[in-house]
Amino acid sequence: MQTHTVRVHPERDRLPRERQLAWRMARVATDPVPVEPAVAEMIVNRLVDNVAVAVAALDRRPVAVARAQALARPATNGGANVLGLGIARRFAPEWAAWANATAVRELDFHDTFLAADYSHPGDTIAPILAVAQHLGLDGAATVRGIATAYEIQIALVKGICLHAHKIDHVAHLAPAIAAGLGAALGLGTEGVHQAIQQALHVNTATRQSRKGEISSWKAFAPAHAAKTAIEAVDRAMRGEGAPSPIYEGEDAVIAWLLDGPSAEYVVTLPEPGEPKRLILESYTKAHSAEYQAQALIDLASRLGAEVEARTRGDWDRVREVVVHTSHHTHHVIGSGANDPQKTDPGASRETLDHSILYILAVALQDRRWHHVDSYLPERARRADTVRLWHRIRTVEDAQWTRRYHAVDAREKAFGGRVVVTLDDGSVIEGEQALADAHAFGRRPFARADYVAKFETLAGPMIEPTERARFLDVATSLPTLPAGRLGEIGIEAPPDRVAVEHLPAGLL
Repeated sequence: MQTHTVRVHPERDRLPRERQLAWRMARVATDPVPVEPAVAEMIVNRLVDNVAVAVAALDRRPVAVARAQALARPATNGGANVLGLGIARRFAPEWAAWANATAVRELDFHDTFLAADYSHPGDTIAPILAVAQHLGLDGAATVRGIATAYEIQIALVKGICLHAHKIDHVAHLAPAIAAGLGAALGLGTEGVHQAIQQALHVNTATRQSRKGEISSWKAFAPAHAAKTAIEAVDRAMRGEGAPSPIYEGEDAVIAWLLDGPSAEYVVTLPEPGEPKRLILESYTKAHSAEYQAQALIDLASRLGAEVEARTRGDWDRVREVVVHTSHHTHHVIGSGANDPQKTDPGASRETLDHSILYILAVALQDRRWHHVDSYLPERARRADTVRLWHRIRTVEDAQWTRRYHAVDAREKAFGGRVVVTLDDGSVIEGEQALADAHAFGRRPFARADYVAKFETLAGPMIEPTERARFLDVATSLPTLPAGRLGEIGIEAPPDRVAVEHLPAGLL
């Protein structure tokens, strides 16, 4: 791997493009190194995972809205599939990506990578697949593009912190998608360089989308990054340039949106000829909740049985619950966020998903987590749950913060220690560093687990023969010949994908 120091350069320095981070990422994208078998296998896993969580969300309002917008843009030639509408109907690729990426993100149930910043690198799959379907690419080209997108996004997440300046993590997603599209399409370095810069320039949004009363825009945000990245690639292919250097310029991202003119960042990228492997460092979810909640849900599912036995089911005997955890968990989804919405029984699903206080209360009582049932309004308003919920707080623990930022994958952890104090002063406690489904967890996810997750989530929505057809073609992705990529889609019953109930838009 090669490390690249990234800092602001005044215009009088005329930083050569070969020393610009966007150019170096473009060089990674245009390096024709083969994709390793383990990486290709994981890409298939994440494709299955994405479609599983997207199908489970097909009849949710934000997903229906995105689908309605795509329906208004049918393809005149080529085109891509919209999940739920089958494989015969085709739509403009940027709008198919918009609809599919929104569906994937809606339940907060797909993969994650956390380091200096946050990410859901699986958000790169929908736009790359849509463009590949539109242009009739083969499976190998698609896999190459997805491997590249994961590599770039995870490298950026490791090296550049956005959230400290309240910049949303889609600012790393859009350049990664542009790079992945360049790799899949076999574009030249200059074109990919310009597309990366354009994609970043238009995707430096604030993190208010994940603060306070969190709205459905949280699901649309990565779809917006996907759509604009596709459009950036299209413009770059037609010869258009971009603001440059987009990271290092004196009026660019680092100088004014991040740490400023005196800052230095270090981004590590593969050397020429070095395989792209970073997807193997990412991790998926067994539970539909913010990733920092995954290990704590698993822990609460075990502790809950002991608490219930000791209290004989009287949850009012719990005096308090304290979660000792990392800076991020405390300040983003815990009581350190100082968001009153995180303790509001009337809060949106998106807000409850980002409240470890709520999540822990329900996981302790129910000893499980369900992507629908655990968020139902009547579940959130249950009186004994609300009382327990309001007795839970988080505190930052330096040890857990250190492990959150650890470089060693076996040391890196996103869990915490939970201390339950009863009314008689007795204590029930436990700690868990990693989710059970993590690669180093109790039950690491393998292909069979991804397929089981798909069957669980898609089972109520999709006919058995259609599920089997999808799995057959999806698991063959790396070897699919040109012309068959359009078979990667799925058809749901018409009532699951209806949009007629929505208010009319512009088109």
